[in-house]
Amino acid sequence: MFARTERLLLRPGWIEDAPALHRAIAEEAVVRNLATAPWPYRMEHAEAFLAAERRPRDVSLLVFRRTSGAPELIGTAGLGRRPDGPIELGYWIGRRWWNRGYATEAARAVVAIARGSLRLPRLRAGHFLDNPASGRVLEKVGFRPTGLVAPRFSAGRGEAAPCRLFELELAEEGCPAAMAAIAA
Repeated sequence: MFARTERLLLRPGWIEDAPALHRAIAEEAVVRNLATAPWPYRMEHAEAFLAAERRPRDVSLLVFRRTSGAPELIGTAGLGRRPDGPIELGYWIGRRWWNRGYATEAARAVVAIARGSLRLPRLRAGHFLDNPASGRVLEKVGFRPTGLVAPRFSAGRGEAAPCRLFELELAEEGCPAAMAAIAA
């Protein structure tokens, strides 16, 4: 699957993307906010991520900033199944590109895929409490807090941290994500 937004291109990753992926993610400030990325993040981690087999509904896309030249890899966004079953939205943007709206733009594109192509009924997501910016991204794309905070393991931290849980009903009319998907 591919997606194109006003400023971004989202596409599957190829092994040739490993050096750019490694450059974009290999900062502790990024990795500590993720559940599965280890710290320190090495080139072999990028290669393994790109080589991993995915189930059909596990969407894993690299996020590229469109430029006048070659697109620049700035993060990832996708859908993955938690061990206990629900499909969750996940994303990260490299620190150099924070506070520019790229995470929100990429998340909207993946929500549109979940709704339009995959026809999923709902998505879940979460953010570590010490990363409120990620919570603002989720709210901007239509997720609602469930009222639950649960411990989630972070490989980058090497321990569990409190995580605020969110949910998005994809069939709801009038939610921002639904309106963006209809307009696309």
